[in-house]
Amino acid sequence: MIVIATAGWSIPRACAERFRGEGTHLQRYAQVFRGAEIDSSFYRDHARETYARWGRQTPRAFTFAVKLPRRITHDGRLKGARKPLEEFLDGVVGLGRRLGPLIVQLPPSLAFESRTARTFFTLLRERHDGPVVCEPRHASWFELEAEKLLIRHRIGRVAADPAVVPAAAFPGGWPGIVYYRLHGSPRKYWSIYEVERVARWAQALRALPRGTLAWCVFDNTAGGGAAGNALQMLKACVPARAGG
Repeated sequence: MIVIATAGWSIPRACAERFRGEGTHLQRYAQVFRGAEIDSSFYRDHARETYARWGRQTPRAFTFAVKLPRRITHDGRLKGARKPLEEFLDGVVGLGRRLGPLIVQLPPSLAFESRTARTFFTLLRERHDGPVVCEPRHASWFELEAEKLLIRHRIGRVAADPAVVPAAAFPGGWPGIVYYRLHGSPRKYWSIYEVERVARWAQALRALPRGTLAWCVFDNTAGGGAAGNALQMLKACVPARAGG
């Protein structure tokens, strides 16, 4: 299944006609796409009931990817994570069966350190058995030792654009989940992708082995381009009967 989504569920005016109907932005968004990435969880905690309310506004087949809080990844740098991780997981269970992948985005300055990474991902896997992806942004995370650790803990490595190193443009880690996070380039968060670039990513997604869980999230939301690019991706993936 390919889940095509945007970061958040805002509906820009430029493509509002594709999201007709009554209800909240989320309810209208969920009539078109089958997933959304919650990245506001990176900046602030959400109560379990907030997650539950979002879940109630979406169809049964809809799923949410949720980004881990910055106090775990950026402030704590994966250390001393037990309490904040438990608090975060206690909230996201409000999504119930609509909970999809968890996203562990790391700060660019955080180099791979085997003991710290092993301790953190072991802790996470003791408390959460669902899909998890990691978006490292330091070159050391793209070496063999880090790759083996991610595979051992069933963590997919995000394919990101723009890529911090050439390998970052391609999925890695555990192959059971593939997750693209497309932030916009050359101007991060602002640039709108050309149709040809979207088509190349769509081709890569359609070529994945059957049964692979795949997400493609457009994070170029600052200029309102994410929804339009996601609609282009949805159209490009229709021949593969992709989810969206």
